[in-house]
Amino acid sequence: MRVLIVDDAAFMRMMIRKILETAGHVVVGEAVDGNDAVAKFAELQPDLVTMDITMPNKDGIEATKAIRTEHPKAKILMTSAMGQERMVKDAILSGAYDFVVKPVDEERFLKAVSHAKG
Repeated sequence: MRVLIVDDAAFMRMMIRKILETAGHVVVGEAVDGNDAVAKFAELQPDLVTMDITMPNKDGIEATKAIRTEHPKAKILMTSAMGQERMVKDAILSGAYDFVVKPVDEERFLKAVSHAKG
C-alpha cells in the first residue's frame, strides 16, 4: 500500500515510516501540517493517509475534510496523542475510517492499516 504520513513531529513520522516499511508498505511522502497534507495528497494520490490531528496551520480534521471533499474515496487513518471521545468522534465525522492513539501500538496500527484495503 502507498502511504502518505502526516505529522508535525519528525520523530513520529520516522516511527510510523519504520512500522509501515517493515510491514511491506511504501511511504510515498510525508507532510508536516494540514496544508502540506492536502497539497501532497493531490500530488501523490496515496492509497492511505496517516493523519495527526493536532498540527499547526490546518489541523488533521480540517485537512481530512478538505481531502475528502476533493477525493471522497480517500482512506484516512487518524492518529493523535489526545484520544478523547470527542476527538475520535470528530475524526470519524470528518471522514476518517479509523483512529489510533499515540504512542501507536504497532499491532493495533497495522490492523487499522490493513482495514484500509477492504
